[in-house]
Amino acid sequence: MLERAFRAGVPVSWVTGDSVYGDDRRLRMWLEAQERAYVLAVSGKEDVWLGWQQRQVKTILAALPADDWTRHSAGAGAKGPRWYDWCWLPLAAPMLPAWRRWLLVRRSVSDPTELTAFVVFAPQATTLAEVVQTAGTRWTLESSCEATKGEGGLDHYEVRSWTGWYRHITLAMWAYALLTGVRARHLQQEGAVPKKMLVQAPPNSLAAFKAARSRGSH
Repeated sequence: MLERAFRAGVPVSWVTGDSVYGDDRRLRMWLEAQERAYVLAVSGKEDVWLGWQQRQVKTILAALPADDWTRHSAGAGAKGPRWYDWCWLPLAAPMLPAWRRWLLVRRSVSDPTELTAFVVFAPQATTLAEVVQTAGTRWTLESSCEATKGEGGLDHYEVRSWTGWYRHITLAMWAYALLTGVRARHLQQEGAVPKKMLVQAPPNSLAAFKAARSRGSH
């Protein structure tokens, strides 16, 4: 899918995903060969090259310093900014001289023992704040998937072929995009939110919007 998107010229600044994808070293190497920046979560059992040693991520996490952390928001959530503590360590440099690898670690503010690791591949001038924002987009994607299941029937398929599944998923995503556009236009016309805030509206509020619109039609 990524290869098709790249070949079609789809603008892509970053590739991100959970540890199902991050633990796939072949995927990471392929993205680096394409010179595509990524932030991919990895599990504790994954090995990375730190300095001249190959070490398991869980071993690195157990030895992290207590005070070398920076607090950043990973983006807006349902209850406001999602604050975490972050640190990153340089990993073995890739073959491309203008690019770097890092191990990014996210720590929960309420529970410092809760750690999540990411492998990062990006241009060497990339900042921690930019990487944090990219890692935080996974929440937006997951929220959009949940909303599309409820509003567009994303998971309401009974097919046994790849072609049938692909057609259903494409139609559901198109329907959700249409609903999002209709909602944004309605809010703008009603003056409910400033125009600059439209992109930050929670995707899963479509049900509330449709209910309000239905009440207004009576």
